[in-house]
Amino acid sequence: MKIALACDHRGYRAKEQIKAFLESNGHTVMDFGCESPASCDYPDSALPGAESVARGETERGVFFCGTGIGMSMTANKVRGIRAALCHDELTAELSRRHNDANVLCLPADLLGEALIRRMLEVWLKTDYEGGRHDRRLKKIAEYELNGRGH
Repeated sequence: MKIALACDHRGYRAKEQIKAFLESNGHTVMDFGCESPASCDYPDSALPGAESVARGETERGVFFCGTGIGMSMTANKVRGIRAALCHDELTAELSRRHNDANVLCLPADLLGEALIRRMLEVWLKTDYEGGRHDRRLKKIAEYELNGRGH
């Protein structure tokens, strides 16, 4: 699978660990940064990473910041992205099975490497269930195209 990786400075170490893990398991990685633990802004890597997923250049994305919140909020601004902030294997699995999440956002400050690896293994192997969930995702996609409110 071709996977986009993105992080800010607080997620740099976790991204580098997971990059090596993914590559050693046969995945191709596109790294959208950051490139060091020096302070940086999460939108600078989250937006190009999410755009690569939305355009189909990568199949999925895995994004890291301290809490995962900033990456999740930013990635979900890109049309076609369903970014899920997850904290354990169950939420990772359900984000795929029920929500067809194409970006996994992880809180690097809150999770250890072993848990992140387990979550990734579950997230990457879990298929979207479809069925009753299709109508919900369709509503999100329609809103992205047509909007309402404002």
